[in-house]
Amino acid sequence: MKRWIPFVKPDPHVAILRLQGTIATSGRALNDAGLAESIEKAFRSKPKAVALEISSPGGSAVQSSLICARIRRLADEKKIPVFAFVEDVAASGGYWLATAADEIYVDRGSIVGSIGVISAGFGLQGAMEKIGAERRIYTAGKSKSMADPFQAEKPEDVARLKGLLDDLHLFFKDHVASRRTGKLDDTQDLFTGDIWVGQKGIDVGLADHIGHLVPVMKARFGDKVKFRRFGQRKSFLSRFGAQILDDAMASIEDRAAYARFGL
Repeated sequence: MKRWIPFVKPDPHVAILRLQGTIATSGRALNDAGLAESIEKAFRSKPKAVALEISSPGGSAVQSSLICARIRRLADEKKIPVFAFVEDVAASGGYWLATAADEIYVDRGSIVGSIGVISAGFGLQGAMEKIGAERRIYTAGKSKSMADPFQAEKPEDVARLKGLLDDLHLFFKDHVASRRTGKLDDTQDLFTGDIWVGQKGIDVGLADHIGHLVPVMKARFGDKVKFRRFGQRKSFLSRFGAQILDDAMASIEDRAAYARFGL
């Protein structure tokens, strides 16, 4: 109410952005289009700081980069500090999101890292013949059917895909190195896709402190600091329960992604 009374200074507040789940362009996953409005509103609310609540096993490299870049642009423009608070996991793209912060806090049981790139699929060569179906595919351009799961794996396709993954990995490594300048342990390779838990993540420089959002922010900005939450915008259909199947599939994908880290 103080915000609307002239000449009365409102209590300071911290804007909280919750970043939970896999990162992808569709469904209920985290993505730049779905988060853009919430991120913009959080910084426009004139907070003392923006706090990121993160629990994500990763996903799209591009969406991770876009979300992180949006947060950093607004933080730099408005001179607002950003703090990340990792809950269960900030791995792969989830760790990319954490690097949007000026400081990264973890729980003693939080998992961080997995700085790598992965491509997975299935080889279904011969499956069509077994059910009496015939595969027909026509292309213009020799690479248009690269890594077709219904064809035998080709060495040139594997080499081309590995090159793409290496390029993305280099992009990821460069980003982490630039955001964590002077903090990373340079005596070991932190970019193998390995993960660290709690204090060990701090020891290698992937995180800064052990701590939780409310007590850390109160210690920084005083006991009177308030908290305002900003969440990802849901589609019109999802708000009325018309995306039950999509949500169910997304839940399965989430569980599979978290299961890689024993969660």
